[in-house]
Amino acid sequence: MNLPNSPLGTSHRPDTRAWVALGMLCFIYVLNFLDRQLLSILAKPIQDSLHVSDSQLGLIGGLYFALFYCLISIPVAWFADRSNRVMVLSIACALWSAATVACGMANTYPQLVMARMTVGIGEAGGVPPSYAIISDYFPPGRRGTAMGLFNLGPPIGAALGIAFGASIAAAYSWRYAFVVLGAAGLVAAIALVLIVREPKRGGLDSAIANAPAAAGTANAGFVSTMKMFFSRPELLLVALGSGATQFITYGMGNFATLFLMREKGMTLQEVAVWYALVVGIGMSAGIFISGWLVDKFTRKSKRAYALLPAASLTLAIPFYVAFVWAPSWPLALIFLIGPFTLNYFYLSSAVTLVQEEVRPDQRVMSGALLLLVMNLIGLGLGPTWVGAASDYFRAEYPDHSLQMALYTLIPAYFVAIGLFLWLSRVLGRKHRPILAEGVAS
Repeated sequence: MNLPNSPLGTSHRPDTRAWVALGMLCFIYVLNFLDRQLLSILAKPIQDSLHVSDSQLGLIGGLYFALFYCLISIPVAWFADRSNRVMVLSIACALWSAATVACGMANTYPQLVMARMTVGIGEAGGVPPSYAIISDYFPPGRRGTAMGLFNLGPPIGAALGIAFGASIAAAYSWRYAFVVLGAAGLVAAIALVLIVREPKRGGLDSAIANAPAAAGTANAGFVSTMKMFFSRPELLLVALGSGATQFITYGMGNFATLFLMREKGMTLQEVAVWYALVVGIGMSAGIFISGWLVDKFTRKSKRAYALLPAASLTLAIPFYVAFVWAPSWPLALIFLIGPFTLNYFYLSSAVTLVQEEVRPDQRVMSGALLLLVMNLIGLGLGPTWVGAASDYFRAEYPDHSLQMALYTLIPAYFVAIGLFLWLSRVLGRKHRPILAEGVAS
């Protein structure tokens, strides 16, 4: 039986323990994204209850949340690289779940802001430790598929959040949705430490990759890891390209439900069924397919890490424009399948590239730095921009202010595509000598 810490490299076949761990981590990620998306899913009843504007919704779901989520993730990641990552993840899950319950008890906008900021603090310890744990359960050559499966958490979480959140809100109140789903997270936090064991750091990597740690630097320094990350163009470019992509995905995603209900005429009951299906199927297909393609094409060329998201984003543009333009919600949902599938090819590429380009003792920190850059840009600025733009356009387009605001996201597609093409050139130059040497030998 192959253990997770067996140094077998790419020949290692993940055992049952690895797949159980991946399943549990994916479930935690589902809850992570579900809790994060509840605010956007229930935007309309929250607006009606607490009397908040589009700009205020954009800030609470964007900048306010992202500042705590991104900045806290760095010290948490530094600590996780030196401690039990499973325990760090469990504590983080318990914190964001308790804060989600508090969101359902908020009676004023400031109270809701404080609860959402606390959700951000908890979720800061969610994803980076998971990336590193998976990389120590799955060897190179299988990590793209594993990351693709793990990254099904967001679409599953978003779909379940829409289905259950909207259904509970329609039947009872938006407050019950936060309380019920937050309580489920508290149970999951306890189950995590009972099911998942902490794997050996770098146990499945080659001797070369582990050499620095073996030489006595098993715990990479905080400052040295930051300098390493931001001095390497391939890591910085993949973070910036992902951030530009998330500017679109979060800007659109945080206001899509409100847009469909307020300007396309959907009801909460219709959102719970049809929008949930589009999100779940579209995002899941894009993330799973991209993970499989990453493993398939990066064996031949590392440039595939950049060319796959560049190509998918190019294909997504006409579907996105058609979604925003569509005169009815059924037609809008049909077109929305395109962006929800193609916008997420970047995720498996970015995560896998970063995890394979750094040393095992730098993985949690490097994953957190990736999230820091792309979430400050995407999560922090995307919803904030769309909310402010909607309020700006309201005077001239009172019935279609969100439609006009969503149109302003189109230039971000071209920025993201340009950054990924630039990354492709960098990866081509970096790995060409290695490939040439391998052929010569």
